[in-house]
Amino acid sequence: MNKEYLKTIYVLGKKELWGYFNSPIAYIFIGAYLIVGNWLYFNSFFLIGQASMRDYFAILPWLFLFLSPAITMRLWAEEKKSGTIEFLLTLPITDWQAVLAKFFSALAFVAAALLLSLSLPVTVSYLGDLEVGPVVGGYLGALLLAGAYLSLGLFISAMTKNQIIAFVLALAGCFGFFVVGADFVLISAPQFAAPIMKFLGLGSHFYNIAKGVIDTKDLLYYFSFIFFFLWLNARVISQRNWQ
Repeated sequence: MNKEYLKTIYVLGKKELWGYFNSPIAYIFIGAYLIVGNWLYFNSFFLIGQASMRDYFAILPWLFLFLSPAITMRLWAEEKKSGTIEFLLTLPITDWQAVLAKFFSALAFVAAALLLSLSLPVTVSYLGDLEVGPVVGGYLGALLLAGAYLSLGLFISAMTKNQIIAFVLALAGCFGFFVVGADFVLISAPQFAAPIMKFLGLGSHFYNIAKGVIDTKDLLYYFSFIFFFLWLNARVISQRNWQ
């Protein structure tokens, strides 16, 4: 992977990222994320009376569950419907470069939204003794979880021309991977399958990192998950069967 290869991804990704801010989607996403997240968090914050961000990071996976598919649903589906995908893939770029540019632009957009929420821990730290470790772990876990959701949503968007179908299927897929390792699911699961389901669950790895315990096992899981769905995405695009 040489410098020109990475530069092409950067240029394409930058174009995609600016594309978000040229449409109302960016402002709806960021506004919904900040308003709903802050309201749900502060709704219980003063009742609990503890300087902790734990409840906020418990809310994030559910917010991202709806917002991530809203970001990815148009990335390939719209290109297919409008026919611009043919122009894009006639450029001197590889399928992987096109996929990575879309993924990193979406991830950068979510990272920008997370950055805007940093006023929360700053405010809470003025109100009490806030532990820094869980906050850093929570934001890292949120970014990795968003990356997993986006990679899955991007893959599903590549399989259809219909943005609504892409949204609904991505929502269902993200929800399935998030809850498959949850305790209420594992209780009714066969004993032999429970450890596998717990490992596959996006939620169990997220909550581990959000505690401030950054384990290599959890990081490898997220990187593998993201790579696998980006690889599937590149495979779908390489087939050129959208006509």
